Amino acid sequence: AAAKASGRSVIVYPEGTRVAPGEQPPLRSGFAGLYKALDLPVVPIATDSGRLLPKKGAKHPGVVTFRIGAPIPAGLPRREAERRVWAEINALEK
Repeated sequence: AAAKASGRSVIVYPEGTRVAPGEQPPLRSGFAGLYKALDLPVVPIATDSGRLLPKKGAKHPGVVTFRIGAPIPAGLPRREAERRVWAEINALEK
């Protein structure tokens, strides 16, 4: 709420962690709570950092790519917001 009040961006990793390429885990429940409480649009972003920075094992040098999707408006019902964010993140990874 403080970041919103000061006009700063709020960045959330809705899956909770990096994931390996090809994985499509569900969104964590905290995402929906923040989405509702902050009443802000969501800009889906997908990264391929999981291939260079795995949760376990050696890290690898390389370039991390960010893919940015179209904003999803604030105020959608929880299930619709979660569905759209999850679908967009996974579509961007392809």
